This record gives sequence, structure tokens and C-alpha cells, in this order.
Amino acid sequence: MLRKATQLFAYAFAFGWLVPLASVVQAEEPKRWATNMPVGVTSVSQQIYSIHMQVFWIAVVIGVLVFGTMFVSMFLHRKSRGVKAANFHESTTVELIWTIIPALILVWIAIPATGTLRHLYDTEEAEIDIKVTGYQWRWQYDYLGEGVAFMSDLATSEDQIYGGSDKGVNYILEVTEPLVIPVDTKVRFLLTANDVIHSFWVPEFGIKKDAIPGFINETWAKVTEPGIYRGACAELCGRGHAFMPIVVEVLPQDEYQAWLAEKQEEAETIRQLTQQQFTLEELQERGEQIHNRTCIACHGATGQGVPGVFPALDGSPVVTGDLQENLDIVINGVPGTAMQAFGAQLSEVDIAAVITYQRNAWGNDTGDIVQPLDVLNFKLGQEGE
Repeated sequence: MLRKATQLFAYAFAFGWLVPLASVVQAEEPKRWATNMPVGVTSVSQQIYSIHMQVFWIAVVIGVLVFGTMFVSMFLHRKSRGVKAANFHESTTVELIWTIIPALILVWIAIPATGTLRHLYDTEEAEIDIKVTGYQWRWQYDYLGEGVAFMSDLATSEDQIYGGSDKGVNYILEVTEPLVIPVDTKVRFLLTANDVIHSFWVPEFGIKKDAIPGFINETWAKVTEPGIYRGACAELCGRGHAFMPIVVEVLPQDEYQAWLAEKQEEAETIRQLTQQQFTLEELQERGEQIHNRTCIACHGATGQGVPGVFPALDGSPVVTGDLQENLDIVINGVPGTAMQAFGAQLSEVDIAAVITYQRNAWGNDTGDIVQPLDVLNFKLGQEGE
């Protein structure tokens, strides 16, 4: 038994040095070899880290005392030394010690933990409100009161995903549109979902909150350092769960205001484009981009879909048939299926472009042109019913 105990101790000692050593050797990509949770860049994340380290060192001390006592007892009082086992039963003093000390430790931990929880749930007096909606498999960010809303999709190419090209450092953690917030500003996130349960998780902020259909959850962050911070959906939400990243860009106040003004101008431009007429070529060019960003996961780049799972668009009776039915399905989705409602996800211009592209791509060649005004009129007609 002594030999086995010595071997286990040696292995544990060696492993305890090897893991930090691996972190040093792989310093160019430290996060892949990290052995601890991040300190983070918000007061909440730093408080969580502090409590975590307190509990860790308490556990270390307890472990050293318990296993040290066991090791010393086995070594000094082993049978080969002629030691005979003591025969005793119960000890009121020992019982009191190992009851009172753990109780005091729990109280010691509970006091800062309770304060941190109260701080974590305090979403009042936020300076910015952002509604975050989870979709399969993307995020929508709506800056309430600012007239700015956009979708954030995975930007990693299919070639990288399926091994056709080299993977970057931030493989499957790049997005088309990052969430942008200002530094040193309390931002409240109002979380919901459109289809299934998702989870908004940004480790550096110390936040992880479920986004539930038909329900609004709240969380917040006040980031102290500008930079780019990455997270992901932390709730298994279907086939594309692994491809639903979160990227948050934290900017200085002046840069954030410039970005917000640019996005508001962009939103106004989109509203003006709704009144314009586009050529077939212009719509197809824009529609192909929208298809490859939004529809490709289910229907494929060539419109063949996934047999038995997702229907093909090439030769589809919906895509080549009645235009009003096609508009209805894209805008309102198909209940009970994976086909989402894109009326709130895409602008009238983007919906017109992607429908025009799909009705004229591959072997469809219908010659149909859908203008943004057609989409707007269809939505208005539904509202009037």
C-alpha cells in the first residue's frame, strides 16, 4: 500500500507541474491551454473569479490536511513497524470540530457569494438596452430606442469548417456583424428566442443566461477594457449549435457614437432602398450573398437541401410556383418545421433579393423579379387582415 500511495503522490506532483508548463510552452495560444477560468473585464466576472479562487484555496488546504494526515498515519503507523491499531469509539471533540469548521467555511463563502448574486441580478439604471434574440443558428441585436437592428451570422467559410482550407485562430468564432457596445457603460441585455432555447454566454463578462421563446430574461455588463470578446450559445439548440458564436466589440465612447451614427444612417438607407426598383442582376447579386449567409445551412449552396431533412429549392414547387405563397413562407415561416420566419430577421430589400435569386438560380429560371416594395406591401396586407 505504501508503494502505491508513493506512486500516486509522485504522479499527482508531476502532473501539477506539467499542466502549468504546457501553458508556458503554448504561450502563443494561451487560452487553449488555460487551466483556470478568466478573470474577465467586468466587476461581476472579477467577483466571480475572486470567490472561485477563495473556494479553490480552501479546498487545497482541506485536501492537504486530509491527505497529509492519511499519508502520515499510513507511513508512521503501518503494520510493518509493529504498530497496533488503537481501539476507540466516538469523540465529542472531533465531532464538534468537523461540524463547526465546515459550517464556518460555508458562512465565509456564502457572504461574498450572496453579494455577488445581488450584484449580478441588478439590471437597474442601465444606460443602453439591447434586445438579443436567438435564432437557429444566429443572433439578432436590436438597440432599443436607437432604430438599429441587425443579424449576426457565422462568418467562417465552409472550406474551413469541412477542412478544405486552413483554419484561423478564431475558427467558428467569427461573425458577419459583431455586437458593439461602449466601454464603461452599463448595458442591459434583454434575452429571448424565436424558436428553441438558446443561451447567451460571454465568459469574459461573467454572464450566461438562457434565451427562451416567449419569455424575457435580463442580464448586464459594464466592460472596463476596450477590445473584442468572444462567446457562444451554451444551450444545445439543434444541428447548427456549434456554429452560433457571439462576438462583442467594446469601443471607446467616441468610436461607439461614430459607429452608432453609421448604423443609423445605414438603416435609413435600407428604408429608402425599399422604395427603389432594382434590376434582376442587382437583386441576384445581393440575393446570392443573403442565401449563402442565411439559407445555406439547410438548403445548401446549390439548392439541393438535405434529402429527408431539408427540402431542395432547385425545382421546388414553392420556389417556382405562386409568388405569394413563396413570400408567405419566407416571411412567416412554416410552423412545426425548421423553416423560420425571416420577416423580422431580414429587411424588405434582403427578402426581395433572396427570393429573386432563388427563383432564378440553379435550374429554376422563372424570370420573376421581386421588388422590396412587393415585400413591404405583402407585410402591410397581412397587418390589415
